[in-house]
Amino acid sequence: MKTTHTTPRLSALTIGVLAMLAGYAHAADPADTAELAASVAASANSVVVSGQRASLRNAIAAQEKADNIVSVISSDDIGGLPDKNAAEALARLPGVAVQRDQGEGRYVSVRGLGPDLNAVTINGALVPSPESGRRAVALDVLPAGLIRTLEVSKTLTPDHDANSLGGTVEVKTLTGFDLTGKLLSATVGASRDQNIGKTSPSGSVLFADRFLDGKLGVAGGLSYEKREFGSDNAETGGAWENGKLAGLELRDYLPTRERRAAALNLDYHADNASKYFLRSFISDFSDDEVRDRLTISNIAGGSLAEGQTASARGERRLRQRKYTQTIRSLVLGTEQKWDQWKLDLNGGASRSTDEAPESINDARFRGSKDFAGVGFTGTEVPHITGPAALYDAANYKLNSIALKKGDAEDKEHHLQFDLSRKFELADGSSTLKFGAKTSRREKTNDTELWSYSSKQIGSASTSMSDYITTSQLDYKLGKIGSAINPAAIRTLVSGLSRDKARVIVDSTIDDYRLQEYIDAAYLQNSIDLDTWHILAGVRAERTRFDAAGSRVDEEAGTFSPINRDRSYTNWLPALQTRYDLDAKTSVRAAWTHSVVRANFSQLAPGVSQASDTEATIGNPDLAPLKSTNLDLGIERILGDDGALSAYVFHKDIKNFTYTTNLAGSGQWANYTSAITYANGDKASVKGLELSYTQPLRMLPEPFNRLIVGANGSLTRSDADVARYDTAAKRMRSRSIDLPGQSDRVLNLMLGYEQGPLSTRLAVNYKSSYLLEMGDDILDAKQDRIVDAQKQVDFSLAYQLSKQVQLNFEAANLNNEKYYVYLGSKAYNAQYEQYGRTYKLSLKVSLF
Repeated sequence: MKTTHTTPRLSALTIGVLAMLAGYAHAADPADTAELAASVAASANSVVVSGQRASLRNAIAAQEKADNIVSVISSDDIGGLPDKNAAEALARLPGVAVQRDQGEGRYVSVRGLGPDLNAVTINGALVPSPESGRRAVALDVLPAGLIRTLEVSKTLTPDHDANSLGGTVEVKTLTGFDLTGKLLSATVGASRDQNIGKTSPSGSVLFADRFLDGKLGVAGGLSYEKREFGSDNAETGGAWENGKLAGLELRDYLPTRERRAAALNLDYHADNASKYFLRSFISDFSDDEVRDRLTISNIAGGSLAEGQTASARGERRLRQRKYTQTIRSLVLGTEQKWDQWKLDLNGGASRSTDEAPESINDARFRGSKDFAGVGFTGTEVPHITGPAALYDAANYKLNSIALKKGDAEDKEHHLQFDLSRKFELADGSSTLKFGAKTSRREKTNDTELWSYSSKQIGSASTSMSDYITTSQLDYKLGKIGSAINPAAIRTLVSGLSRDKARVIVDSTIDDYRLQEYIDAAYLQNSIDLDTWHILAGVRAERTRFDAAGSRVDEEAGTFSPINRDRSYTNWLPALQTRYDLDAKTSVRAAWTHSVVRANFSQLAPGVSQASDTEATIGNPDLAPLKSTNLDLGIERILGDDGALSAYVFHKDIKNFTYTTNLAGSGQWANYTSAITYANGDKASVKGLELSYTQPLRMLPEPFNRLIVGANGSLTRSDADVARYDTAAKRMRSRSIDLPGQSDRVLNLMLGYEQGPLSTRLAVNYKSSYLLEMGDDILDAKQDRIVDAQKQVDFSLAYQLSKQVQLNFEAANLNNEKYYVYLGSKAYNAQYEQYGRTYKLSLKVSLF
């Protein structure tokens, strides 16, 4: 049964925005029209702007002139909020929701579609994913400071890659021709994490100038940020039955994250008809994390109710790992014009890597005997109660140590051309455009795992007392005990042989090489006739896929190679229209098609044979997800830096991919467990997006300096999942919400600008969403649901002089938590808190 939700918060916003739309859409004021034209012309010059009003004006101009439906954030918007990275900046846009990791924005979903169903480009080049099994790009690797604009294309034209169901995030970095003059600025700052009380540095440099009589534009920047912080976690994994708890973990996280990025763009304009460019970008993100935990399991009687006590196993466990994700992008191209013709030619190479050197995946110390008198209080945030012996390191002995390392690489190369010709018509103009693109993508993954029991460490001590630090863990949700020392564990395993400890299954089954070759061609024509703008065309994409993996027999300890290859073609027609009701009001409609290939981990052809009746199977024969999309909306410009819009959309999706159990059916008839991936028959997403932003100049002093903004989306999704029911001897299905889709997303902003002062208060809200299904996908009670989240951020900028600006930022002022529940909201699956973060920075602009 699907979860139902009420919508009181957005209902008021919906009524208010629609009422304003009706009021504003009647007639245009000629004075406003002239003001708008001047504004758009000024925006086209791409001057460096400061202040929220100018930032809004540039974003609105970009959205208005686009052929398709887009949402835009300019660089000034990004710098005006406490957004550490591109994901957090994108969360301010209508229809976009952010998924957070350790309190930081990481992935974005667009219009209810998960991160793996969206695409990311940097300066026109596809960004491959650093993560081993995913297509989703973790946007926390892109620092906000180096980005000129972020654009989310919600509908695709035929000259766009068709690889996004929700939207394509387009990242553009600064060029020398974006400015009328020189730019040289530097920012230094420090952030303070409230949870652990540590201060971390950050800094960036941006520059741009023109040389050779203004023909050569050079722009670039450097960015660095370090953040030491902590989070506290209580996690049951949903181990509840009839209100009784079967196990619990208390986790203390201490991550240190560093971001280093650089961009360099070169543009040579020989004249207006001949232009050349080079775009380069590199971003390096590292996460060094220590996770210390206390685990309660094997409870006498199986489980216990709140307030009861029983004997239970206690374990202290440590994980210490560091991974580094790097994204590199290089694009080289030219634009040539002659008569009414225009040729765009470019080629690019992108490479993403995820390098995780040998880490302590799990160092496990187990109580010498079960502890008596163990219990818990609280069901949403369970706290362990127990004897003092439970927290004494002397009562624990080494049980096992697991080590792990991994390397993943995702490479993409492309070459494309676009040729267009403009034709003058009696009442307007027409532009015919066609082109082709070839891309080559390769994804590889290599994982190694080693495991040692306490008997394999020789004569070394097994007492936990010899592997701890002198300090107690600063854990705010209870007590864990002394911190385990990672250095002591590494010293212990440094001299041990790896050969006999290698875990053959885990070191082989996740190793694969996948190749994806896509050749595409398109034809489109756009027509401007009076108040109509119509774009129609079709794109064809031919995909060739080759996969190599392994079949592993765990019982026999053997493996053999598996290879698969196939090819298919997708035809993708599109129609986009815009009708101008007046100089400031336009109606847009779009009918488009898109296609997204399944995740790499799902396509990898590995088979893990745990026994004669248990298997885990990759599925390289998964069909790509195909979507037919309908969009209809109205937009109204308010003055020269305000806007009002409303959009409805509907997506019909075929071949939705999910995890299922095929045991008892077909070739798996004699199996008790056959976990694999399958295509669902259908899925759909529909919704309403509303957006309103306006400086309140019509109010009396001092309220005429206020700027208000609100956007929200109401979304519903439906997908069918199925598995074979061995008892009923037939396939059974149920309907679910798409994972990651919140029914309601809301952003509210209140800004104020007066002289040198600019400040903003922002609220980001999203309702609960399905994180993942349980082992039995037909049982809704096993679904993991992420609870609703609301985050309040504040920023203030003060111009001390023409060259110097002081900035203060505060993130997560309301100390929002991350809470996951299983079945009932009253029962914890995961609870995590992060605290607030404050940042003070100084920006100096020399030019």
